[in-house]
Amino acid sequence: MTIQRSRAETELKFPTDFIWGAATAAYQIEGAVSEDGRGPSIWDTFAHTPGKVLGGDTGDVATDHYHRFREDVALMASLGLTAYRFSISWSRVRPGGTGPVNAKGLDFYRRLVDTLLEAGIQPWPTLYHWDLPQPLEDAGGWPARDTAYRFAEYAQLLCDALGDRVVNWTTINEPWCAAFLGYASGDHAPGRREPGASLNAAHHLLLGHGLAAQSLRGEGRNVGASVNLYAVSPASDAPEDVDAARRIDGLQNRLFLDALLRGTYPEDVIADLGDFAPDVHDGDMKIIGGSVDQLGINYYNRFFVTGKEGAARAITSPFAEASPWPASEHVGFVQVGRPVTAMGWEIDESGLSEVLTRVAEEYPSVPLYVTENGAAFDDVVAEGENGDGPRVDDPDRVAYIEAHLRACHTAISAGVPLRGYFCWSLLDNFEWGWGYAKRFGLVYVDFLTQARIPKTSAQWYSSVIGQGGLGTINT
Repeated sequence: MTIQRSRAETELKFPTDFIWGAATAAYQIEGAVSEDGRGPSIWDTFAHTPGKVLGGDTGDVATDHYHRFREDVALMASLGLTAYRFSISWSRVRPGGTGPVNAKGLDFYRRLVDTLLEAGIQPWPTLYHWDLPQPLEDAGGWPARDTAYRFAEYAQLLCDALGDRVVNWTTINEPWCAAFLGYASGDHAPGRREPGASLNAAHHLLLGHGLAAQSLRGEGRNVGASVNLYAVSPASDAPEDVDAARRIDGLQNRLFLDALLRGTYPEDVIADLGDFAPDVHDGDMKIIGGSVDQLGINYYNRFFVTGKEGAARAITSPFAEASPWPASEHVGFVQVGRPVTAMGWEIDESGLSEVLTRVAEEYPSVPLYVTENGAAFDDVVAEGENGDGPRVDDPDRVAYIEAHLRACHTAISAGVPLRGYFCWSLLDNFEWGWGYAKRFGLVYVDFLTQARIPKTSAQWYSSVIGQGGLGTINT
């Protein structure tokens, strides 16, 4: 799968101000779940529930970033990253979800931001990457409208603490996952299987984003949200397959894009949902619509879907039982024979340029960023030559990232306002329901010793950053 090309074929330059980053999430890397006043989140509760995470793994220690963040920032600087996208743990900053602020938790993020700035790396915080404080879930969670207002309060306190040093803010990450894996299929925390509640969760995540944007905007700050988009294709021209593609595209992509960029929900999606449709109050869509100064797009693979009976569900967790597609539970997902990652996801980089171009052509124009893109493979540590120490060669990941960067370049060449790319992930980490069984990192982490080993892909990505694009790179 390693790609071999001539110099003429591989030299693709990106804009000189293009942002080169990597991304992580708090529960996946920080650890220290009971230190310095942090309270429990829904992922603490979920991970400690038997049968929810592969191997019984938890994020209690993760990659110990809470104690090793200076080492990790130095690693980022050595790779030449110009930006680092991380998430802030609501439970660390405000353990109850509301009420008293935890000063020690807030100080951790102040130190992290200051350390990044000292290293010449732009901090890109995300306020919500799925780790709702458990007390707010106990009060109803995201299906409860009040959670959106508590989120806006949380955004305001972060703005007060970091707004003088942070320019680019992301409010919510992948609201589809938080709503439908969390509240419809139960594959993610909090593990509820309530399809109707999941649509209210989706709406309140978007409402919380809109309210938070009101707090964060101003004084040169840019506010965005990150949505996970898929190119969705019917498995055949059969009417039931075409309808299946419309349905999944509606729930996965258009529900969120239309709300954020047009201030509406798609009429066909609302019709499909019937009694599951969200409870939208007067004025909500005005708050949500036009609330982004920039949009983050997370892309991993393409969906091929069918409306015919007997097809498999998409791979969402190792214990998937229920469907995360309210009112479209009958839709199946098929594979077409392309190479797959360790997650079982087929690799199709053309889908990235397709979704980028679609957003640019069909919606009001805003700057776009690929805020997540990467792949899990079964990495192996080998002894280096000539006493160089351990080495992790991951040519499949290099090929994956290169192909997707080429898709980004294709989109830019077509006029798409793509401004940056964040690889998922900087570090191997706690991969949600898969525990520590799947590795997405540019940097290998020995979870017993916490040793960090930059993989071949990290060295390759560093070379890409150094020369501002794809050239003849040796690792």
